[in-house]
Amino acid sequence: MTETIHIGNQALQELPVLLQNRAFSKVVVLVDENTLLHCYPQLKQYLPEHDLIQIPSGEENKTLATCEHIWQRMTELHLDRWSVLINLGGGVIGDMGGFCAAVFKRGLFFVQVPTTLLAQVDASVGGKTGIDFHGLKNHLGVYKEPQAVFISPEFLKTLPQEQIKSGYAEIIKHWLIADATAFQEQRHIGLFTEDWEEIIRQSVETKAKVVEADPLEGGYRKVLNFGHTVGHAVETFLMGKGDRELLHGEAIAVGMLCEAWLSRKKDLLTEQELDQVETFLVSVYEKVELAGAEIADIAQLALQDKKNTRSTINCTLLSGIGKAVYDQPITLQEIEESLRYYQLL
Repeated sequence: MTETIHIGNQALQELPVLLQNRAFSKVVVLVDENTLLHCYPQLKQYLPEHDLIQIPSGEENKTLATCEHIWQRMTELHLDRWSVLINLGGGVIGDMGGFCAAVFKRGLFFVQVPTTLLAQVDASVGGKTGIDFHGLKNHLGVYKEPQAVFISPEFLKTLPQEQIKSGYAEIIKHWLIADATAFQEQRHIGLFTEDWEEIIRQSVETKAKVVEADPLEGGYRKVLNFGHTVGHAVETFLMGKGDRELLHGEAIAVGMLCEAWLSRKKDLLTEQELDQVETFLVSVYEKVELAGAEIADIAQLALQDKKNTRSTINCTLLSGIGKAVYDQPITLQEIEESLRYYQLL
């Protein structure tokens, strides 16, 4: 997998080599209004003759309706199974573009060019594609690896700070589940880092190793879900609630705090380790206000988590900083308790 991931300010220069070597019948770029304006001009110079498909930005548009629009445009452009779709954008573009490519005519080629920090270290790597369905995040999807991933840290200069913080949550997650040394080094530096390329490279390598060991999430890959059982529930609950709506990484930061607390509750994490996790995350992320009356409803959403087995909620927890254990059964009551802990931070 790592041979197909190109990272660095010169990464886009490798794209023409792939396009020429594979001799694709047609090249199409999927964009939203933001990547069309800020990122497409950087990409365009490396492309042969091509077409564009534009969709509206935002998680609220990661739906079957938007997929229908993409498939309709693919049909109008007469794409065949030797065409290639280049997904230029963040997690929404990458997830949805990969999903649309994977099922169109039973699969055409696609390439990921992630433009947000979140997409660069997480969504673009690992072959997961998907869309939201009736308010449930990533409820529909398939596993399909891209032909290649081209990660240019230069795109980060186009992002507002909240998007950087959103992606940084997944980097912290990778440290917490697999790299204690990096966590101890970086928790004193935080967002003031000057070398995003090296941090992105290390984070991608961490995820790639996990994915290579378990491509279809039959077991070990579930460690990547740390923070996501509670985090996805919070994100889903606040979806569509105006200025309360969270970016993915902001919700995962809440989830990591709650699930670190659950790890401590189950004697998997020491009090000192919980304190280090808590201090670091609270220093980076603002408190998300949750009303007491909302907690039970948020916890109920965890019943829809894809990692569950029958009625058992399976969670990934920390067994020390830099180590994770998956398929840990937790109850709705424990999720509610963790959210109350978060409320009191």
